[in-house]
Amino acid sequence: MTDTDTGSDAADRIVESLEGAENLALEAVRKFLDTVNGVFPDVRADNGPRQKIIDSAFKMTEQLVSTWSDFGKRIAKVSQSGASEANKKS
Repeated sequence: MTDTDTGSDAADRIVESLEGAENLALEAVRKFLDTVNGVFPDVRADNGPRQKIIDSAFKMTEQLVSTWSDFGKRIAKVSQSGASEANKKS
């Protein structure tokens, strides 16, 4: 196995971890929405408190997932660059 293979494997593991974290975040939002639906009646009022809470939860989740995804991409890029540099020195 070459250093490049090792870097690719590391990047793949990072991507898989991020996908798992994204799935957990989505599941947390689903549970949150179930709680909101149980507490607040669905009165269909535009921009009522229920809708504001739900919109805020989605926005927060999107920001968290995006931040972790960007972080993971940077880590994967660094690990691949490090493997390439190590290969060049060999």
